[in-house]
Amino acid sequence: MAHLPDKEKLVRNFSRCLNWEEKYLYVIELGSQLPPLDESDRQAVNLISGCQSQVWIVMNNNAEGRVEFHGDSDAAIVKGLLAVVFIVYHQLTPQQILDLDVRPFFSELALSQHLTPSRSQGLEAMIRAIRSKAAQFA
Repeated sequence: MAHLPDKEKLVRNFSRCLNWEEKYLYVIELGSQLPPLDESDRQAVNLISGCQSQVWIVMNNNAEGRVEFHGDSDAAIVKGLLAVVFIVYHQLTPQQILDLDVRPFFSELALSQHLTPSRSQGLEAMIRAIRSKAAQFA
């Protein structure tokens, strides 16, 4: 996640975009900055159900008890949304992930209202999967 901005910079960058086309391009750019996912991680256990596109999310606890994320999607915009989700949860503990209500953050970005229904459902599926895995870690 070294190349991804933190939450505050993400919000600033979004606010600088003049229209939704620019915001979509920015989201796609964020997705392109995710490191490649190992082929060994592209397995059913990491595949997120409820997404129209294929989305894989891998979560691990690091030595400090914080969750690290890796993932990929076969769709550029969805991969960008995955990057946004990873930014939101970056360096949190499993309990902090469970305690965090991400809806206000996505409202601040105005993401939900500009996504197609299938992408909104996919975004919700990603968040549910992360929260479920965090609950297993906690």
